Amino acid sequence: MIKPAVKRRLLPLVLFFSASSVFYAQAGETTQFNIQIPTIEGQVEIDGEFNETQWQQAAAATLAFETSPGENIAAPVKTDVKIFATQSSLYLSYHAKDPNPEQIRANLSDRDSVWGDDLVGIKLDTFNDARLAYQFFVNAYGVQMDSIENELTGSESDAWDGIWYSAAKRTDTGYQVEIELPLRLLNFDNKDKQTWGIEFIRFYPRNEEHRLSSHQIDRNNNCTLCQLGVATGLANIEQGNDLQITPSLVLNRTGNRPHEENSEWDNDNNIEPSLDLRWGITPSTLLSATLNPDFSQVEADAGQLDINSTFALFYPEKRAFFLDNKDYFDTQLNLLHTRNIGAPDYGLKLTSKLGDHTFATLITDDTNTNFLVPGNLSSDVASIDQKSHNFAGRYRFDFGKPLSIGALVTAKKSDDYHNYVSSVDVKYQPSDHDTFIAQYVVSDTKYPTDLFKEFCNTDDCLPKQNCDLNDCGVNERVLRTQKNGSFSDDMYLLKYQYDSRNWDAFAQYISIGEDFRADLGFVDQVDFNKFVTGGGYTWYPTSGFFNEVRLSGDWDISHNQAGDKLEQEAEARVQVNGQWQSYATFGVVHRDRVGRRHNGASLVIAGNTQMFTETMGWFYGNIKPTRTLFMEVDVNYGDDIDFANDQLGTRVKFNPGVNWKITDSIEMDLSHVYRTLDVDEGRLFTANLSDLRLSWYIDIHNFIRISSVYTDIERDTSLYKYSTPNAQYQQLGNEVLYGYKLNPQSVFYLGYSDGLKADDEVDSLMKTEETYFMKISYAWLL
Repeated sequence: MIKPAVKRRLLPLVLFFSASSVFYAQAGETTQFNIQIPTIEGQVEIDGEFNETQWQQAAAATLAFETSPGENIAAPVKTDVKIFATQSSLYLSYHAKDPNPEQIRANLSDRDSVWGDDLVGIKLDTFNDARLAYQFFVNAYGVQMDSIENELTGSESDAWDGIWYSAAKRTDTGYQVEIELPLRLLNFDNKDKQTWGIEFIRFYPRNEEHRLSSHQIDRNNNCTLCQLGVATGLANIEQGNDLQITPSLVLNRTGNRPHEENSEWDNDNNIEPSLDLRWGITPSTLLSATLNPDFSQVEADAGQLDINSTFALFYPEKRAFFLDNKDYFDTQLNLLHTRNIGAPDYGLKLTSKLGDHTFATLITDDTNTNFLVPGNLSSDVASIDQKSHNFAGRYRFDFGKPLSIGALVTAKKSDDYHNYVSSVDVKYQPSDHDTFIAQYVVSDTKYPTDLFKEFCNTDDCLPKQNCDLNDCGVNERVLRTQKNGSFSDDMYLLKYQYDSRNWDAFAQYISIGEDFRADLGFVDQVDFNKFVTGGGYTWYPTSGFFNEVRLSGDWDISHNQAGDKLEQEAEARVQVNGQWQSYATFGVVHRDRVGRRHNGASLVIAGNTQMFTETMGWFYGNIKPTRTLFMEVDVNYGDDIDFANDQLGTRVKFNPGVNWKITDSIEMDLSHVYRTLDVDEGRLFTANLSDLRLSWYIDIHNFIRISSVYTDIERDTSLYKYSTPNAQYQQLGNEVLYGYKLNPQSVFYLGYSDGLKADDEVDSLMKTEETYFMKISYAWLL
């Protein structure tokens, strides 16, 4: 139920949107660029050669403009593009000319990991409504990249992987690329003739990374997809049967043992068959289904340090079933994070776009029930040993180009637990510069009566006598889960953003009630409200080392729902882009922030916390001085709260990284995090994390990768006043992996991984887990 006060806040905004005139029937404009794509009979062999007769009949274009760093100036090199369609595929050819072809930057690499290489590609808005666009790129070795650009959220994701075909060939005058995009992987209106938004693109990285385009891009317009050109024609194209069946088989042998001397191994052999189905019912309606799905993650997540942090870590989704048309579910708030669904027996997803209407539905079960328990000073993950049923449904209506209104519903339910979430959202862009966003969300939740015991620090879960600083047997997670019956609350977001060529500004207010939960999403903080405002100015020098300079800053203040201040912060930043493909940004943060609760048995902030004043400086920079070397560094120095002891310390963080293309097919990726926290009495802890990955790409399909992630944390336990952590903790994870990828869904993996630990009880690294695994899957395209 929407609270009356919230109704009063939202009503003027809704009336304003409803009364606004709706204009712009389509997004892409013929005044930007226009190409008529012919439909031609016959097939083309994708080999990087253009010797078929169809290429003589194809439509042609040139990439005449540099849009970055130059602002719509003449392109420094010539690029010729040809395009045509058959009834079932879209074909493109690129002749990327280069006066110095020996300087072409290209490497054999993993899919979606060749940014910084010489690339050619295309951007397609197949509904021409400036909401979503497909992007397809290929480097000079034929390595593919694809992604989805989402204008509504302002995000771009390369997690989605389509099955399409490409080949590249180096020549004496540059390189050639040939591409086939089967229409089965695109969503579009079921019409005899199509009108699509389109842009042909080339990235030409030398001293600077030049972005070349088929048409000009106006930096004074904050909508990028509104500036696509128009492709017409495409007569009588169709997706065909558009049926994909992908059986998979995963075999693994896993061993685990307790982290104790002379402990015994517990080994388990597992064979998991699975079946995925993807059916394009119409060109704009997709049904995906899975049985006993293989949701194994072959490659480990990047290492993260979890120290002196009170909030749960975020890990991105990587699983194909959830990623297909994921953008159809997206809103301004992260209300659907499918990594919360761990091990389902089945999954069913239907997505569709009919004219201005977009629909998306997801149904799965889960053998375990996992979700975040959020607070205003901390969050953690809870688990219920019960099967759950999960549902998400999304609807969006687009009033032409400027206005979108949507709704999202999610549900997560097991025997004595549920979480239901309902949301409405609005995005309105009345001009090239202004954007208004509003979203309102309500939730209804019920926890098992004994869930709170999972977070207790005492057997009886009662506060200790004369306790201090959360050493009470009770903490925020206990109090947030100690609920009787159902409870509900709301969340809302209001935002205005102004963007022009040089100036930008924004203001945002978000409020989340203390009993709000979004268990299928990633909302890790509740019982707070925050107002933030800021802006900046950007220059585009046409001479000198830098080609872009930006000054910006923001100010924010946060309170809990009782009105007690949690944080107040001001930040100033400088950002520059320059030669050697360099980027740097640095700034200073000054803030007041509360530490831990003194009495963990109470959620009160006023009189129960201490306010600390922090000043911190930070720097991040990266540079690619040669075609083989990319370097980056992230540095923090300044005040930081010691949450374990509720005092102010001095933080140092040094995080360098390097990617070295040893040859065109062998690369090393190394990063290291060094963190310390000093307090008045000495150094509280020193933490190191190293992440090393060596990859050999035998050819475009085969690779071997060796990776190791090592964590080493040393603490001075005499400086911990209220707890006794390990003085030493080490963890090492290793993996050796061979992979063959015919395409993203037709793969073969063979590998080994293990994990080793050390702490005060076992002071040398001891192997506690190991896995031998094989995975094979093949996508049948019918």
